[in-house]
Amino acid sequence: MENDKNIKNTFKQSWFYRWIVNNKFTVGLLNIFLVLLIIFIFTKVRYVFSPIGQVFGIIMPTILVSMVMFYLLQPLIDLCERKFHIHRVISISVVFVIIFSLLVWGIVSFIPLLQGQIASLIKNWPNYWESFSSFMNRYASKNFAGSTLQEQLEQVNNYWGGKLQQTASSLIPTTLDNLTSAVGIITNIGMVLLTAPFILFFMLKDHERFFDNFFKFVPTKYREGSREITSEISQSLSAYIRGQITVAFWVGVMFFIGYLIIGQKYGLPLAIMAALLNLIPYIGTPLALIPSLIIALFTPGMFLKVIIVFIIEQTLETRLVSPLVLGNKMSMHPVTTIIVLLGAGSLFGVLGVLLGIPAYAVLKIIFMKVFDWLNRHSNLYEESTEEIVEKED
Repeated sequence: MENDKNIKNTFKQSWFYRWIVNNKFTVGLLNIFLVLLIIFIFTKVRYVFSPIGQVFGIIMPTILVSMVMFYLLQPLIDLCERKFHIHRVISISVVFVIIFSLLVWGIVSFIPLLQGQIASLIKNWPNYWESFSSFMNRYASKNFAGSTLQEQLEQVNNYWGGKLQQTASSLIPTTLDNLTSAVGIITNIGMVLLTAPFILFFMLKDHERFFDNFFKFVPTKYREGSREITSEISQSLSAYIRGQITVAFWVGVMFFIGYLIIGQKYGLPLAIMAALLNLIPYIGTPLALIPSLIIALFTPGMFLKVIIVFIIEQTLETRLVSPLVLGNKMSMHPVTTIIVLLGAGSLFGVLGVLLGIPAYAVLKIIFMKVFDWLNRHSNLYEESTEEIVEKED
C-alpha cells in the first residue's frame, strides 16, 4: 500500500502529470488533434460513405419540401383541432383538397399568362440589354470624356456579350448532350411531387408520436435536454420559414399591384422574381429591381414610376408586413446576416444563400446549449470574489 501511494505521489510530481495529464490546455489541444485526425481519416475513406451520400441526396429534396410545407400548415391544423375540435385527418384532407384545387386553377389560368410574359421577356431581353449598354456608353462618352470609365463599360459589355453569345450558341448542343441529365432532373422533380404529399400527410398527422418514438432511443439522462434543444430548433425554423415565405408572398403581391397600376411591362414575372429573391435578406429585393429598371428606361416616365413603387413597397414591408409577420423572431444583426450569406453562398452557392440563415440559427441554439452546460458544470466562467464585490459596489 505504501509503495502504491509513493508511486502515485511520484507520478503526480512528475513533469508528465503536470504538463500533460493535469493541464487543461494540453488536454484541449489533444482533443482538437483527435477531432482533426478523425476528420482526416474520414476524408481518406469517404468512398465508403458515397452510397449513403447518394441516397441522402435523393431523399433530401423530398424531406426539405415536406418540412417547409409542414411548418406552413401545422399552425392551421393545430388551430382546427384545438379550437374547432376537427379531427386532424379531416382537416388535413380538406387542406390538401384546397391546395390541389389552387394548383389546378393556377395551371389552367395562371401558368399560360405567366408563360407568355416570360417567353416575351426572354425574347426581348437582349434588345433591352443592348440598348441599355449603348445608352451607358453614350452617357459615359458625353460626361466623362478622357476618362477610363467608357473603356471599362465597353470591356464589361464586350465580355458579357461574348459570354451570352457563347452560351446561346452552345445551348442546343449542350441540351442535346445533357438530355439524359435533364430527364433525370425531371424524374427527380416528379418523384418529389409524388412522394412529398404522403410524407407531409403523416408528418402533420403523427409528428408528436414520431418525436416520442425518437426520444425513446435517447438515454434517459439526456432526454430532457434533447427535447428542449429539438423544441427550440423546431420553433426557430418554423418562425423563419413561415415568416420569410409570408413576407415574400406579400412582397410579390405589392410589386404586382404596383406594376399593374403604373403599366410596367412584364409585371407578373418581375413581381414573382421579386418575391423569390426576397427570400435573400437585405439584398434580394434590390437585385430584383435591376431588370425592372432596365426595362423601364425605354418607356417614357416609367423609370420614376418604378422607383416610386419600390419606395412604397419598401415602406409597407418594413413598417407593416415584416413587423406583423416576423416580429422579433429570428432577430439577427444585419452584419451577421450579410456575413452568413457571403460565407454560405461562397461555400454552397444558391443553396447556401437560401439555407445559410436557418442553418446558422440551428448551430447557434446548439452552441448556446453547450455553452450553458459548460457554464454549469465547469469553473471556466466563474467570476472571482473581487469581480462580484466590484459589481455589487
